[in-house]
Amino acid sequence: MRAVVTRVAHGSVSIGGAVKGQIARGFLILLGVTHGDTEAEAVKLADKICGLRIFEDENGKMNLGLDAVDGELLIISQFTLYGNCKRGRRPDFLAAARPEVAIPLYEKFIALCREKGLRVETGEFGADMKVDSLNDGPLTLILDTDTL
Repeated sequence: MRAVVTRVAHGSVSIGGAVKGQIARGFLILLGVTHGDTEAEAVKLADKICGLRIFEDENGKMNLGLDAVDGELLIISQFTLYGNCKRGRRPDFLAAARPEVAIPLYEKFIALCREKGLRVETGEFGADMKVDSLNDGPLTLILDTDTL
């Protein structure tokens, strides 16, 4: 699994012009699933992301986690995180898992984050979504279960 995590002041996702989910301070997470990913990768990634301490404390140090700042999560499925641009000018997405594999793992990841007591909003798997956010920092991290 692969995730792009952005610390945001706020974020929202709209589908067909209607807001599907929105958060205040927290993380916007773009989540991709590849072949061979299992629930073990979802657990590992959820633990890592939900435990990140990347909010500033009273001394300006990144020392606080989501729980300390009442942070929220906006989780968006993003198969293009497994796009391959090595050949030609048009990426291929062969490394992205098919929906029958990706959807259950995307849903498992969401459930794991909710089990940690976090408020979680989502997009809709496979939908044409418009994602809006105000980056805070900006602070953006790329996490991959192959390297965690």
